[in-house]
Amino acid sequence: MPNCHFGEIPGNALIDYKFYCHEQTKIYTGWAVAILLLSFAACSTDPDDFKSFLNNTEIKYPGKITNAFARPGNKRVVLGWNPSPDQSISKYVVFWNNGSDSLIVPANTHRPTDTIQTIIANLQEYTYSFFVYSYDEKGNRSIPTEISNARVYGSTYQNNLYNRPLDASPTGFDNGNISRLKINFLVPDTVNITTRIRYTSLSGTEKDAYIKAGDNSIIIPDYKIGSRVTYQSYYAPNSIAIDTFATNFIDTIPVATVIAADKSLFKELSLYGDGQSWDGSYETSLRQIWDGATSPQGWQNCFHSNGNKSLPYPISFDMGAVYNKLNAMEMIGRDCCHNPVDYEIWGSNSLTVPSLEGNNSNWATQMAASGWTLLADVQRTDNGIAPYKTTLKSNPPPVRYIRIRIKK
Repeated sequence: MPNCHFGEIPGNALIDYKFYCHEQTKIYTGWAVAILLLSFAACSTDPDDFKSFLNNTEIKYPGKITNAFARPGNKRVVLGWNPSPDQSISKYVVFWNNGSDSLIVPANTHRPTDTIQTIIANLQEYTYSFFVYSYDEKGNRSIPTEISNARVYGSTYQNNLYNRPLDASPTGFDNGNISRLKINFLVPDTVNITTRIRYTSLSGTEKDAYIKAGDNSIIIPDYKIGSRVTYQSYYAPNSIAIDTFATNFIDTIPVATVIAADKSLFKELSLYGDGQSWDGSYETSLRQIWDGATSPQGWQNCFHSNGNKSLPYPISFDMGAVYNKLNAMEMIGRDCCHNPVDYEIWGSNSLTVPSLEGNNSNWATQMAASGWTLLADVQRTDNGIAPYKTTLKSNPPPVRYIRIRIKK
């Protein structure tokens, strides 16, 4: 209500009183009108006036990407996503390192079923967060899509990798064949991809062979005996990684330098001038000298000649495989008597022999002319019964066939 002043007023009190109150009301009403007019003046605006702050344009947000992913690599990463169907999008921009680095990816497709991928290289070993924006030709950009926990690997990861362990059983030869090297491994780590084996082949060239993580052994079919064998394992950080990592070290596989020949491949030969067995039966045949016995044997468990030839004369056999570095030969005599104590060991990769008896003075010369090599000339000082190992000629040629000329 207006502020009315009561009191005794001179003159017509009733009239004066009303006048006095009326004047106060009039003044108050004037203020109210003025305030209302000011209020209406302040709130009365055009509904499109906000455009003045946006240069008379509206904010547009291009469609964002979907199904974003990251695949780790060696100081690099692959980022991928399904594109937005928004036809106005002309490019995608990837930001990382708090926006200080970026990469532009052209929007070559707008089919949501397609996949766009890009490689970001020259990164440090780290776990990154990437932000991908869609841009239209006017420079409008979408709401960002974050690709977090994107791992990048490098030397720290590589320094902690080790070659796949070898099996405790020694590396050997497949069925005694020295050109078929068999290497056994233990079960590898789950992230192992493969192991490379480097060796020298029979032809003298360096070759690589690979064993998969799921295999525990591998056979090298053309190994040159005596040559070095090395191996190096490869790993992937996970199943979707784009790079594999080799271990920093190349290890050597220990291979026996002297191994037993595979006697299951041996066969008798009957070459010109060879001595024959006692009666042609198995019990006294040449096959008895490689029957696996490791100590002197008796009658019918050893080779026994028929005595139809005069010493010296040869006996011959086929080892069934070519040996590139034949190293030694062990002879075991009969348990009583008539054992060789003076003999020559000849080897060749050819069956050509001279048509001469072993007691011919030109026999050795003609053997050499026919391509045979004298591997050893043995003179024993005992009775010939005990096992006797002879080291053969160093660096011999390839040998498959053996002739032993018994002189005494």
